[in-house]
Amino acid sequence: MVKKSILFVALAGLLLAACGTAAPAPQPVAGQPTTGLTVSGRGEIRLVPNIATVTIGVRTTGVNVSDVVAANAAQVAEVMEALSGLGIAMEDMQTSNFNVYANQSYDPVTGLPSEITSYSVENTVTVIARDLSKLGELLDRAVSAGANSIWGVSFDVDDKSATQAQARDLAVQNAIEQAQALAAAAGVELGDIISINYAPTGYYYGPMYSLGGGGAAAEASTSILPGQITVGADVSITFAIK
Repeated sequence: MVKKSILFVALAGLLLAACGTAAPAPQPVAGQPTTGLTVSGRGEIRLVPNIATVTIGVRTTGVNVSDVVAANAAQVAEVMEALSGLGIAMEDMQTSNFNVYANQSYDPVTGLPSEITSYSVENTVTVIARDLSKLGELLDRAVSAGANSIWGVSFDVDDKSATQAQARDLAVQNAIEQAQALAAAAGVELGDIISINYAPTGYYYGPMYSLGGGGAAAEASTSILPGQITVGADVSITFAIK
């Protein structure tokens, strides 16, 4: 019985010692606001794009790999020559993908590859078009010159710095207006800005495009409508409350 009492007293003493040495709760720094109001603001500006990026590819297939590579190279050269004829500068054409692979047949029983039947070569070039009025003609000429895959048409503005700054200013103003409205509704007064977080954003609105159909398909040109893009900015501002 005495041993149990001594053990209980010892444990109680350890608990009291631990409580006595616990770290004190953090105290507010003098002059630093302990309350605040955080709001988010959004600014957007829509504008007409002035450049387009498109990926144009040539895929060639044959039984001799060397012949296929040579044929593909010649076909790609014709496509690039056609694009150059439309005013596309060499620095606005960049190879984005080049693949050589074997095509195999498969055993219908085992499902395993049995033999190589042919070889394929794929060469894709990413092109920047700076005259959107000729974009449809560009695609048509690329196809006529031998391109057999086109995808990834996207639009942009070559210099968005001024527009991005305008969107940022609109976002800040939007956040301030929201903060003022919330403070008025809550019956409090805004103090200084404690922090600001800013993130530029942009949304891409895809083009509308169509190919000529019916009996006049061979004479109709591809129609590309660039539409508009949105340059945006988001901010998060924390205000002190007086």
